[in-house]
Amino acid sequence: MDILLTIVAGISTLLALWFGWRYFAARRSLSEFARRIRWNAEEDPLRPVDEDRPGIGPVASAVNILTNKYLQQLDGLEAERSRLAAVLEQMTDGVLIADADGLIQFANPAARRLFGGQLEDSTVPTALRHHQLIEAWQVCQESGEMQMESVEVPNRRQFLQLIVIPDQHAPGGTLLLVQDLTRVRRLETVRRDFVSNISHELRTPLASLKALTETLQDGAVSDPQAAGRFLERMATEVDALTQMAQELLDLSRIESGQVELQRRRAAPRNLLVSAAERMRLQAERAGLSLEVSCPSDLPEVIADAPRIEQVLVNLIHNAVKFTPPGGAVMLSAKYVSPAAPTQGAEEGGDLVRFSVQDSGVGIPADDVPRIFERFYRVDKARSGGGTGLGLSISRHLVESHGGRIWAESREGLGSTFFFTVPCQSRL
Repeated sequence: MDILLTIVAGISTLLALWFGWRYFAARRSLSEFARRIRWNAEEDPLRPVDEDRPGIGPVASAVNILTNKYLQQLDGLEAERSRLAAVLEQMTDGVLIADADGLIQFANPAARRLFGGQLEDSTVPTALRHHQLIEAWQVCQESGEMQMESVEVPNRRQFLQLIVIPDQHAPGGTLLLVQDLTRVRRLETVRRDFVSNISHELRTPLASLKALTETLQDGAVSDPQAAGRFLERMATEVDALTQMAQELLDLSRIESGQVELQRRRAAPRNLLVSAAERMRLQAERAGLSLEVSCPSDLPEVIADAPRIEQVLVNLIHNAVKFTPPGGAVMLSAKYVSPAAPTQGAEEGGDLVRFSVQDSGVGIPADDVPRIFERFYRVDKARSGGGTGLGLSISRHLVESHGGRIWAESREGLGSTFFFTVPCQSRL
């Protein structure tokens, strides 16, 4: 019996020692495993945990799987963040993100262009600088509802629209979207003026035709002399309407790119002389001198000669119409090198600059930027016949050649219209 108890006690002791050794070995392995995971997290998170160590292989495998899934999710989030950052960088609308205290945490490049300077860490009121926009932001903060406000900023000549949205991820925070509607408003103004002007241009000849027709119906048709005079006047009005319709069609085709230019080499002097000869009789009837001053050794331009002559004729006609008798119209051209840029020159381009100068009534400074718009007229200084489309057609023709057109004028001292055409050496 004593021997049996001794054997049992020995076996128990051996089992206890064996379990103790397994416990301390597992503890050391787990400690080493935890140390390695901590080292990986701090130094090399992409390095997998050793799965071959006895006793912890399944745990190491599970940790590696979780790490890989975490890294994949992290890569996905980083890619999404990069795409979002690229979108915000390229947006033409300004984006501001502000916290509950109104401090701007983020501003994209468009917002910095709209409001100027570095906006981060400044306040929303400091950035917006307009009481209506600031009030819209404050109402959004107080009510927690989206707000929209459109304002005109006179000192910057801008039309801005602000949309303020509560930030769902930051209590009290706001997301501000600022849209620059300046160009849209200007286009709306041009469209409205176009409709108004074309209505006026059509109403005048139509009213004249109606009056002449009624006069003939009331008995003037029986008077051969009066009837002939009225019919001649009606033919004039019909010709004006036909010219207007044709010029509108030409302008529409030019703007839509349906006019194909037949580019050829052309001497600038030949273009000026040809346009001057076409308009010389009209200038003489108006009591004006029409002269050409152009060196014969200018480089040739690559252009559609009839179209460039059309531009010159339009400018000469404009000069003749608004220059009093006894005045002068001068046509000239000169070479413009890259080293001597002008308002119409493009950087690095060789150009020939044409000019049509008159000694007429001139154009007020406020009207000069708009004279190339369709139907635009200067009420005080420039009144008279015509469709009001010639300068607009000229601008499109010049730009389709890769040049620019502009005017310089002082009221009462005459005007000079310039336009550029690329030289042969530039192509």
